[in-house]
Amino acid sequence: MGQRHTPPLPIALQDIQKIAVLRANGIGDFCFALPALAALRAACPQAEIVLLGKAWHASLLTNRPSPVDRVVVVPPFRGVTVAPDAEEDAAELAKFFAAMRAEHFDLALQLHGGGRYSNPFVQRLGARYTIGLRAADAPPLDRWAPYVYFQNEIHRYLDVVSLLGIQPVTLTPSLAVTAADLAEAQPVIDRLGSPFVVLHPGAGAPDRRWPPERFAAIGDALAQRGFAIAVIGTKPERGIVETVCTTMRAPACNLCDVLSLGGLVGLLSRCALLVSNDSGPLHLGAAVGAASVGIYWCLNMVTAGQPSRLRHRPVIAWRTQCPACGVDHSIGGCSCGQSFVADVPVEAVLEAALDLLVRQGY
Repeated sequence: MGQRHTPPLPIALQDIQKIAVLRANGIGDFCFALPALAALRAACPQAEIVLLGKAWHASLLTNRPSPVDRVVVVPPFRGVTVAPDAEEDAAELAKFFAAMRAEHFDLALQLHGGGRYSNPFVQRLGARYTIGLRAADAPPLDRWAPYVYFQNEIHRYLDVVSLLGIQPVTLTPSLAVTAADLAEAQPVIDRLGSPFVVLHPGAGAPDRRWPPERFAAIGDALAQRGFAIAVIGTKPERGIVETVCTTMRAPACNLCDVLSLGGLVGLLSRCALLVSNDSGPLHLGAAVGAASVGIYWCLNMVTAGQPSRLRHRPVIAWRTQCPACGVDHSIGGCSCGQSFVADVPVEAVLEAALDLLVRQGY
């Protein structure tokens, strides 16, 4: 068999002046892409890297050292920033893409999923060359890596930049902690005292949520060992956070929707431990150096599991069938909204937590 021909780039890496990167989703999703962005920055130090993201990306990355030079907020675009059947403003999108074409990007990278909707988005940017991911139902870019669901997310995006001949500089997501982050978090840290443990009982989908009563049991067990307990969450998670706090026998600090994302970075960078469902704060904590115990559904562990065991411990639920209807989620899905991690025992999470705390000298 002959060797596969890979077309050359229309421009040498050292001559690239401007790169667009589409990654307009959640906190954890952005953290997974950080090693690929770091590799891109190392290979193209002269280039401006423009992240096409959401408003929270702009808020988090402004005045923060990172591989990204600038964030452009993407307006509602079906299948990218909003649901495939959501409303979008054709005039607003026409104005947006006209502005993007006027940027004269040398490269546009699609790091935003299988490409059914995101590849047409990237093609409308007018870049000289496009690369990214491609599932079976997606149009091709100039150069693409196959989108296969069961792949670790960090390696998925490193595969994309490797299409440019770029090698990894790290496999570990890392986000800088700024003085502003710590200044916002410091009053909370002072109130908690040291050391403190952060619990995050929420998650974007109910199938990834460990019961709040079990988080409360972990909080009480660690409070008995002298740790202050903080419980974090976003506004939609307020009920879950309150359940944890009111179920605990020991005092817990309810920090639901109290800190900005930067303030949360400051808090997590100073905690003794983070115990969390597989969610944005778990991966943000890892990126800012927090030791963590993550509660994972087995199939999510394949794609989103933290690779290191020096500061991270996964506790895995091996259930694949829905506890309500019995549908096997390894080959299909259902809309029951049941937790697939509810059976994870408190003892397993506590054992992992205590091991990490002891290894850190607590």
